[in-house]
Amino acid sequence: MDKNKHRIVQLTNSSVEQAFEKEAELIGKIQSGDLSECLLLWQTSTQTVVFPASNKWQNTPELLTQLKLDNWHIVSRRTGGAPVPQVAGVINLSHIYLWTSEDPYSIQDGYQKLCNNLQKFLNRYGLTAQIHATPYSYCDGDYNMNIEERKLVGTAQRIITAKSTHKVILAQACILVNASLEQLIKPINLSNKMNQIDDPIKADAHTCLADHLDPLPSIQELYQGLIQAFVYK
Repeated sequence: MDKNKHRIVQLTNSSVEQAFEKEAELIGKIQSGDLSECLLLWQTSTQTVVFPASNKWQNTPELLTQLKLDNWHIVSRRTGGAPVPQVAGVINLSHIYLWTSEDPYSIQDGYQKLCNNLQKFLNRYGLTAQIHATPYSYCDGDYNMNIEERKLVGTAQRIITAKSTHKVILAQACILVNASLEQLIKPINLSNKMNQIDDPIKADAHTCLADHLDPLPSIQELYQGLIQAFVYK
């Protein structure tokens, strides 16, 4: 690894806003050519619902009041198609890197690259995931990583910059570690209800690493496993 062109950032007990600011900073460094690859790992210390910045989703005063009663607040973000809950029991990963013109880019290839690295991480603990959508999960997608038909990891990606010679890719993952699933889905179902969306989210559509690993590795150990999977190829 060229240490001058790669960066690893680890945040714990960060606010969602601070994590997003750091992500934007790292994207800027790749766009400017200062870096060619970044891996950002973070957890939040504050219960937060991340809302897509879309007309489809309205964070009305009534919704804000209802969420506040359970100590949740809302942050908007450009990526994502549905609200995502963030709590201390979730590890978030942002892999920001250059995709050069030597290899044709496709959405499928980008997701496969992300999922391959995540599978390497899971393999360290004897786990194998299947990639498919997960009915009744929050922010459902075709590239969820599932164990026993339940969602363990949600993924997303987008092209930040597209030039003739390269693209800047932002690939993201939310890994359920030891969150309370009933707690996790409550604000999402409330958000759906207040946005006239009749898609029920069910706790048992999800699973956490803690359900499959005994003892559960520490967060720092999990961070190191992700770093090994994504950076040291």
